Amino acid sequence: MVCRKCGYTDSKEVKLFGSSLCKICATFAPDKIADFQDYISEKIDWKHLETFRNHGIIPGQKQKKGMARMASIGRVMARPAMGYDVENGNLIPNEASCKVRQIYKTFLNSDDSLNSLSKSFQLSVPGIKKILSNRTYLGEIKFDGKIHKGDHKSIINTEIFYAVQRKLKTYLRPRKKLN
Repeated sequence: MVCRKCGYTDSKEVKLFGSSLCKICATFAPDKIADFQDYISEKIDWKHLETFRNHGIIPGQKQKKGMARMASIGRVMARPAMGYDVENGNLIPNEASCKVRQIYKTFLNSDDSLNSLSKSFQLSVPGIKKILSNRTYLGEIKFDGKIHKGDHKSIINTEIFYAVQRKLKTYLRPRKKLN
């Protein structure tokens, strides 16, 4: 097969919108057909992409591998969750951790809606949902669908966290449609 973008001949092909592409060109291809047509029309010499082929490097792969390694040893790679600060690459509970505990306890012990809870704590409803389901507060790191033991102190104990998850599951179930 010959790549329609760069002209590289390869036994492996990727089909996008009916066009054959090499693995490298397919990596950069846009998702929308109109953009894809513009992408295909901009030709590139396959020799410029040879380094990627020789070393098996796909853009972002090295970064993701490094992030997965950091998660596996319990280190955070993103902005810290509410209630934590980052010091020397480690999550350290801050004064907002009391607010996080209060959000969990209020949700668990009251029949308040998420809307009224969000108003009480001056946060958005999606922000409240994110706090109530964030595993970071258990002392864990979630990355790429996998959960790793974090090297930081938990803010919420497991009993409270899982009780909140059960309540959220019943609270957020899909509404019945009226006919």
